Amino acid sequence: MFKTYKPVIVFILTFLSVYFVLTFGYKIYLDYSVGSRFYPDFITNLTARQSEVLIDNLGYDAAVIPHENEPSMKLIINDKFVARVVEGCNSVSIIILFASFIIAFRDTAKRMIIYILAGSVMIYAINLIRIVILSVGLYHYPWRREILHTVIFPLIIYGLVFLLWMFWVRRFTISRLRNA
Repeated sequence: MFKTYKPVIVFILTFLSVYFVLTFGYKIYLDYSVGSRFYPDFITNLTARQSEVLIDNLGYDAAVIPHENEPSMKLIINDKFVARVVEGCNSVSIIILFASFIIAFRDTAKRMIIYILAGSVMIYAINLIRIVILSVGLYHYPWRREILHTVIFPLIIYGLVFLLWMFWVRRFTISRLRNA
């Protein structure tokens, strides 16, 4: 029975191992970031500041400031507090999930590295756009907060990850398995 399911077991063990190693590394990064000059951590701070620039470029007066009561950045549009950019908004956890899957569905190291880097950049960029649209949406339609934040915008980011995964499996790993 092990022989029959060996590829599935190897996939699951590889995925979980990579996911836990990357998540542990990310936790160490977050722990190390406490008290740094980039509040609450460098990547979350960068995400908030880049969102601010994008919103400014849309013609709004945007600002981000450290939240005084929690580790997050307050996103303000035209003097109205619309959202918090927390650690979960910086897309790192989603990129870890994405990379773990790609490594578990392995191909050549070069292709995996290029695909993980390109996919991570795409995920990060779409996440920034998602934050901008969500923030502007909350500015204009605050009563739609729940559906925007809990349904539509997670669908965008997780939908992208799913499409990237499917492209990887169909384009690289299935063709490799057929040729084996």
